[in-house]
Amino acid sequence: MEKKYDEFMQGLFKEYKPDKDNLIQMLNEVQEHYGYVPRDAQEALSNFLGISMAEIYGVVTFYSRFSLEPQGKYKLSVCLGTACYVKGSQKILDRIVERLHIKEGETTPDGMFTLEAMRCVGACGLAPVFTVNGEVYGKATVQKLDQVLDELMKN
Repeated sequence: MEKKYDEFMQGLFKEYKPDKDNLIQMLNEVQEHYGYVPRDAQEALSNFLGISMAEIYGVVTFYSRFSLEPQGKYKLSVCLGTACYVKGSQKILDRIVERLHIKEGETTPDGMFTLEAMRCVGACGLAPVFTVNGEVYGKATVQKLDQVLDELMKN
């Protein structure tokens, strides 16, 4: 008996050929649609593309673009690369942990914020740096972070 997939996955299977080379593009679409790559979607891709769950899991966990857990509406990333770290980015990370009561890699229970640390944004001249959904905040301070969080929480 063939498993019934949701409308999104059915549409994805119509858009792509069952070729292993389409895995990353299909995972991108799954990530965009669901906000993460659910196990059901991995199983569906495994069946459709004829590749193992282990291979799909390997790709999902290799690329930081993909997540196995639901992500928050706002993805907060703090650069801990050398330039940022030396200029105080750890204090910014610590403040997020203190305010939102989540650790790196976690999402707030209300689904609003996900926290991650990254190694380099490539904006060393603006150190320290944090981002919100990819928008860069340079020469960051704990006070600037608090202003940004307050504004996001208002919305």
